[in-house]
Amino acid sequence: MRTVNADSRRVTPRVPSVPSRLAVPAGVLAAVAAAFAYVGAVDPNEPGHYPVCPLLRYTGLYCPGCGGLRSAHAFVHGDVLAALHANALATLGYLGFAALWTVWVVHAVRGRPLRFDPRPGLVWSLGALLLVFTVVRNLPFGGWLHP
Repeated sequence: MRTVNADSRRVTPRVPSVPSRLAVPAGVLAAVAAAFAYVGAVDPNEPGHYPVCPLLRYTGLYCPGCGGLRSAHAFVHGDVLAALHANALATLGYLGFAALWTVWVVHAVRGRPLRFDPRPGLVWSLGALLLVFTVVRNLPFGGWLHP
């Protein structure tokens, strides 16, 4: 939104207030908190509450997301070791989200936009980590990564 200064007839940009700059990060946090609250209340270890992973069902292979709901359930209940056992990568993702969200809020409070422009090396590294995690958890010696 722009306002016109009557004295100089210049257009000056209007700076949004701190609450309005925090609206989107707060909405994202509310959505994530609601999802975690639901998974924390509805136990994924009980059969019939959530759909079965189609890759696991038809091939017997664990996808990178297998155990993610059990991991979130354990994480909500404060059992970090069980969360790591169910899906270590998802548990690290929860912590990464918390860190990135905190940086986002700090930028919003200071009135600076958050620019996330990952370099190709980072994207390829994360993809390689995901691939290695998936392969290792499906090999006999990777049994400690099974959900």
